[in-house]
Amino acid sequence: MTVEIHPASEGRFNDLAIMLGPKRTDASVCWCLSHRINATTNRELIGPARGEYVRELTRQPVAPGVLGYLNGEVVGWAAVAPRSSTQFARSRKIPHIDQLPVWSVWCIRVRPGHRGQGISGALLHGAVAYAQEQGAPAVEGYPVDNHRQRVDLTMAYVGTRKLFEDAGFTLAALTQSVSGGIPRVLMRRDLTIS
Repeated sequence: MTVEIHPASEGRFNDLAIMLGPKRTDASVCWCLSHRINATTNRELIGPARGEYVRELTRQPVAPGVLGYLNGEVVGWAAVAPRSSTQFARSRKIPHIDQLPVWSVWCIRVRPGHRGQGISGALLHGAVAYAQEQGAPAVEGYPVDNHRQRVDLTMAYVGTRKLFEDAGFTLAALTQSVSGGIPRVLMRRDLTIS
């Protein structure tokens, strides 16, 4: 099984909508914006305005993340962006360990029916590769440290420590953040070392 990874650029917006959009166009679902924009803007964007905001992100020189495809069908999404352009830049619960202009991976989603096939790992590798192509010196993630215990699927989007370790990340710091009641850790992968 080969998962193809592509930046979520404007030409792939319909696939991005499959991964992030609501079944009802007027519903106000996340669209993977809650960690990307400030809380006020997040509350103000309702219904179709959320999707239009994301469409605008796909028109930017740097895509808002990557999409994974299996046999031509979109099966996954990973959000990746410079930490400075996300709410993690202002987080009091997830520390900054240095002044390096790192990128963050904070959401990994796999479509139902495709889980348990290694797609999350492929998405994470693809997000790292995209960040590296864009000049990122390092990539961080903030997964749960679940000690291999089951994670509620509604909170699994942050990933697990093992997922990040398997992708070459190492523990960089503990955090004060939790997801689904499970502590999160700061994992980092340096991209300046070959």
